Amino acid sequence: MRKSLYILACAALAYAGCTATKESTSTGLSALQISENGRYITTEDGEPFFWLGDTGWLLFNKLKREEADTYLEDRKKKGFNVVQVMVLHTVPAVNVYGDSALVDADIARPDTTQGNAATDSVQYDFWDHVDYIVDKAGEKGIYMAMVPVWGTNVKEGKVTQQQAKVYGEFLAKRYKDRKNIIWLNGGDIKGSDSLDVWKTLGTTIKQIDTAHLMTFHPRGRTASSEWFHNEKWLDFNMVQSGHRRYDQDTSANEKRHFGEDNWKFMEYDWALSPVKPTIDGEPSYEGIPHGLHDTTEIRWKDYDVRRYGYWSVFSGAFGYTYGQNSVMQMHSAYDKGSAYGSKELWSSAIHAPGAGQMIHLKNLMLSRPFFERVPDQSLIAGQNGEKYNRLLATRGKNYAFIYAYNGRNIPVAMGKIEGEKVKASWFNPRDGKTTEIGEFDNKGTQEFNPPGEVKDGNDWVLILDSK
Repeated sequence: MRKSLYILACAALAYAGCTATKESTSTGLSALQISENGRYITTEDGEPFFWLGDTGWLLFNKLKREEADTYLEDRKKKGFNVVQVMVLHTVPAVNVYGDSALVDADIARPDTTQGNAATDSVQYDFWDHVDYIVDKAGEKGIYMAMVPVWGTNVKEGKVTQQQAKVYGEFLAKRYKDRKNIIWLNGGDIKGSDSLDVWKTLGTTIKQIDTAHLMTFHPRGRTASSEWFHNEKWLDFNMVQSGHRRYDQDTSANEKRHFGEDNWKFMEYDWALSPVKPTIDGEPSYEGIPHGLHDTTEIRWKDYDVRRYGYWSVFSGAFGYTYGQNSVMQMHSAYDKGSAYGSKELWSSAIHAPGAGQMIHLKNLMLSRPFFERVPDQSLIAGQNGEKYNRLLATRGKNYAFIYAYNGRNIPVAMGKIEGEKVKASWFNPRDGKTTEIGEFDNKGTQEFNPPGEVKDGNDWVLILDSK
């Protein structure tokens, strides 16, 4: 559907004032806010919001409308409530219909037409297609976490501060009235690369669009808090724990050399002042080669993405973002090739095992009082363990969760939650089922041994509830 009418009369600055040609769809979604204690996200009516995200990075660029409908409906059924997506993957950018996002590859000149195919006979453009998907997501209860422009383009000098300001004004005015928007400044890049551009883009959007939350999506094995924790436009922190295993780690020169231990990023951010929520926005993707670039390497599995999820959330994250190799790049039948050794189409890969298991983490965290929850490693009696042997613990006043990735024994220092006795249960991250163990005195040390043999991927959550 190439657009037949271009409005090229607007000069660069005039484009910043252009607004959507269609009134934003009313989705009934709540605006998101930071919780009173500064640790979590809440709806405007005070309900807890557990961010369960999917990386649909190339959704706007590569899927047709009917394909986008299919993808969003699947993610809705699997419990996802956030999709992380690039607005501009490249500069210039063209979508699946051949519509260009920009005039002359100038980010300050969004290429818009009069009218909208949803309401009249004029063919829609790149931005109308984005609008359609955003609104369709809203209808399904999904928030769109949008990266304005992917970091590579900025690093390559394709975006100046002035262009970023004009483009930021355009985006903010176009989407400020849609409830289901979250802004991800950056895009797989260190904040120190083109620092002034990122600050300009973040500040500009926030000055106009005060209703939506914003963070910064950083480079692998780095965190937004390294550069932007005190910025007024940054509402919550995001880390990219990355796709390398322990022996492939290249982050020795980074300020935070944490390897696969994404829980360490959460622990670090938890201690910062002022208090801000944090999340792992890009851990290892299911189905992607260890280390990304060697396609002969083994692939990350469902139990790996579960581990990253439970490790980060139990360490204080307010949610978790899942990713799958073929889905994140929307590998389609008409592609001439693929990235990172993807051999499966997105339409099949949406059914990867890990994608269907993420809802169990979300349901578990929402099953108990959400805002009072804190990470608490003092629940572990003795050594917490290193690497895959690590135990991660979190609790509220009347409950505690302890995660073991490899089914190792769990020695518990009792008495950390209220009550003379506790009810103990096993929670299975693979299917979300809970099996009661029994009642125990809430004092001294008690050891619990998960079902099955001790091996990586035999992960379990020990649940303790006050009696």
